[in-house]
Amino acid sequence: MADPTHDLPPAVLAEIYDHARAEYPNECCGYVLGAGPDASVVRCTNRQDALHAADPVTFPRTARTAYQIGGRELLALVRSFDGPRPATILYHSHPDVGAYFSEEDTRAALSAGYPVAYLVVDVTAEAVRGAVLFVREGDRFVERRRFGPPEP
Repeated sequence: MADPTHDLPPAVLAEIYDHARAEYPNECCGYVLGAGPDASVVRCTNRQDALHAADPVTFPRTARTAYQIGGRELLALVRSFDGPRPATILYHSHPDVGAYFSEEDTRAALSAGYPVAYLVVDVTAEAVRGAVLFVREGDRFVERRRFGPPEP
C-alpha cells in the first residue's frame, strides 16, 4: 500500500481544500480512503452543532471550534479498516487559527485509536492557506508533512 504521508494526490488535497472552504466558518471533517492514485475523499457532516444544541454542558463547543463525525458516516469509517481500501487519513479544518494538532485533537485521536494519519487544514474567510499532516508517535502526534495553499 502507498504511504499516505508521502503520497497524497493533488486532486485529493484539492477536494479537501474545497470542503474546508465550503464549510467555513465551521470546521469541516472527513477522511481519505486508500492512498496514492486510488485515494478518494469521503466528506462527512460535522454534527457538533447538533450535539451542542442538544446538550451544551457535555458539548460546550460548536462546529466553529470542534468537529464530530457520527452515525452512518462513523460506521462506514470504522468498517473501512476491514475492507480493501481502508481510511488512511482523517482530516478537519481549523478556521482562522492555523493548522496545528490541538490538545483536543490529541485526546480524541488517542481515544479513537484509528490507524490513520491526521490532516489539519488552515482556512480563513479569504482562502485556504495550507495543511499539515500529523502521525502518531507514542502518545503524541508529530508533524510529518506540510502542504501549501491551493494553486490559483
